[in-house]
Amino acid sequence: MDKLLSIATRVLMAQIFLVSGFGKITAYSGTQAYMAKMGVPGFLLPLVILTELGGGLALVFGFKTRWAAFLLAGFTLLSALVFHSKFSDQMQMIHFMKNLAIVGGLLLFVKYGAGQPSVDESGVRSGTHPGRI
Repeated sequence: MDKLLSIATRVLMAQIFLVSGFGKITAYSGTQAYMAKMGVPGFLLPLVILTELGGGLALVFGFKTRWAAFLLAGFTLLSALVFHSKFSDQMQMIHFMKNLAIVGGLLLFVKYGAGQPSVDESGVRSGTHPGRI
């Protein structure tokens, strides 16, 4: 049961980043325009996509999970502050709080790692543990 829970937790946390990253690829110019409207240079979009897809995949496979979760938590907090801080708009307030909840979940991965089965935990048996910060 613990192994299934570890996998499910990683997949459920990662899915928002994977779907969002893929969506940014398929709506590249629209996403760039929205970023520019919010004061974020559009040339950063490839980095955003790489962060979401790379971090999401790292979570799914449990590869460098603590690092991936730490970076995604910072990215998600920054995104909340830049894109969802118009608190007079109830929807933006909800998106802001959703992002904070995601940050909280990611910080649990920073503290506890990926669990088993994962790439990180497979290194424990061989005497290395690549998931540690």
